[in-house]
Amino acid sequence: MKKIIKQTTRQTCFLVLSLSLLVSANESYSPYVGHPYPKSVYWGDTHLHTNLSLDSDISGNRLLGPDDAYRFARGESVTAHNGMQAQLYRPLDFLVVADHAESLGVIASLRAADSALLKVDMGKKLYYLFLDYENNKKNSDEAIRTASEKKVADALTNFNDKKYAQSVWDSMIESADKYNEPGKFTAFSGYEWTSLGEKYNWDNIHRVVIFKDGGDKVSQVLPYSRVDSENPEDLWRFFERYEQKTGGEVLAIPHNGNTSNGKMFATVDFNAHPLSQAYAKTRSRWEPLYEVTQIKGDSETHPALSPNDEFADYETWNSWDGRTMKGIDTDGWIERKKSEYARSALKLGLDQKARLGVNPFKFGLIGSTDAHTSLAAAAENNFWGKTSNSEPHPNRMFTPIVSHWKPDPRNWEGSAGGYAAIWADENTREALFAAMKRKEVYATTGPRMTVRFFGGWDYQTNDAFKPDLANIGYRKGVPMGGDLTNAPDDKLPQFLIRAVKDPDGANLDRVQVIKGWHDKQGELHEKVYNVALSDNRKENRHGKVKPVGSTVNVKDASYTNSIGDPELAVVWTDPEFDKNELAFYYVRVLEIPTPRWTAYDAKYFGLTDIPGEVPMVTQERAYTSPIWYSPSTH
Repeated sequence: MKKIIKQTTRQTCFLVLSLSLLVSANESYSPYVGHPYPKSVYWGDTHLHTNLSLDSDISGNRLLGPDDAYRFARGESVTAHNGMQAQLYRPLDFLVVADHAESLGVIASLRAADSALLKVDMGKKLYYLFLDYENNKKNSDEAIRTASEKKVADALTNFNDKKYAQSVWDSMIESADKYNEPGKFTAFSGYEWTSLGEKYNWDNIHRVVIFKDGGDKVSQVLPYSRVDSENPEDLWRFFERYEQKTGGEVLAIPHNGNTSNGKMFATVDFNAHPLSQAYAKTRSRWEPLYEVTQIKGDSETHPALSPNDEFADYETWNSWDGRTMKGIDTDGWIERKKSEYARSALKLGLDQKARLGVNPFKFGLIGSTDAHTSLAAAAENNFWGKTSNSEPHPNRMFTPIVSHWKPDPRNWEGSAGGYAAIWADENTREALFAAMKRKEVYATTGPRMTVRFFGGWDYQTNDAFKPDLANIGYRKGVPMGGDLTNAPDDKLPQFLIRAVKDPDGANLDRVQVIKGWHDKQGELHEKVYNVALSDNRKENRHGKVKPVGSTVNVKDASYTNSIGDPELAVVWTDPEFDKNELAFYYVRVLEIPTPRWTAYDAKYFGLTDIPGEVPMVTQERAYTSPIWYSPSTH
């Protein structure tokens, strides 16, 4: 009997051990095996020009091409046009060289007497016209100079040799593939489609086009340019053809809406027809993101659109307001602004959703530089200008950004740019592209703050302070770029937020949630909530907050982190939620005040008596992609 018991015990132990081994084969003690969500944030620039862009060349960039741009983004030192060495403090993780599709590489080829161009009859003619133009630049007779310039401009407009264009495009693709190193650095093939609007009205409705794929697929098409069509819908049809032909993927990022003369997020299409459901679906498919901040100003909101937002007037680009230099009527200025800025466009998207059942302006937010220097530098103390002729020199603050713009904005009016942050599984084309499509991205004006933002119905207050915040965020809700629908009875939406300072930058002032909504009467609203404040500050009974203060010493271009907090985290519940109203929420994170690039210039070059209109202090920030709420899944 004892022998039978011992044998049974051994069999039981063996069975338990076998079962435990079976479990361990499918599960692991390590909680990091098979991680189901993105663990890392990757930093880059999705909008950079090199000397292959016509306007880049004519504004001083004669030397630095795509290879130089990639080397600089990867952390190497590059010689700028002013003879100085330029280098990033920390390398970027990804880059899109987005040279203009129009006259792509032509001016650089003319300067180099490129044999590929001179083999083409039209190219040879253009070359001699260009030489004549260069010789006439210093001619005292303005009429001769102007006539010479017009001949070159007309020839460039009519130049359309596909064999030459393919050679330039192939060289760009080759550079991207050469510097793309999965897991270490991602280089996307891309370009900029530079529509000027109907009748070349200088309506900036440009898009940056990004391909997920390598040269085997991307080289099967030529960049679709405004010469082909000024209409964004034709660009989207090109995308459809590309994907059908190659099996690849492509998307577009509208940029710089603050200079679009009210056209970027207009509620009529290119032909002035009201938006249709088909338009809304197509735009939403191909344009999942928007470039909310860059050198030509910040496009989150405008103080005239958000008068109750004390932080709305940030790097506001005022030089082209009204576009009076083109004779455009300035009546309806506010209405045009509503179709230029991200916050108001997100609200217009809710209105279109209510009308059409589809939101055409359901976009995530990224930042980039739009630098034409080949240098993707966005830090205030490492700003290399919009163009190569505005690289660091003693007078650059007061020289025009681009001399042929009228009225000429001064360089001091430009911001230092922005960066795109992407939450992804790994640093590869496939992973980053997928994250862009699902809008799990955010923008900063340059600093590399780490920001998490989730929405759900069951977060607990202490979830914000747990080390596995991201795991909780994904398990109980959706990340930035996601959707909440069908609110449970008697529950309010909750948002789990954590923001951490740039490890080499400034402390944080506050975290805000910006809400926009569409009420039962069809009216659109917005509100800014201070949800986390540094230095133990609290709102007063009027909802106001004492400023964080400033430690900036403008003369020394310095500051200290003796104010603000290195990290802010919170679970915030919307106290004014209505389950029957469409809404969106996004997070804005503000740093404490720091010196602006103009202060660094003043210190470096020993400048004094700078006019009071020139800002010397900035308060940099991050903007997350929104989370949208809809009463139903339809």
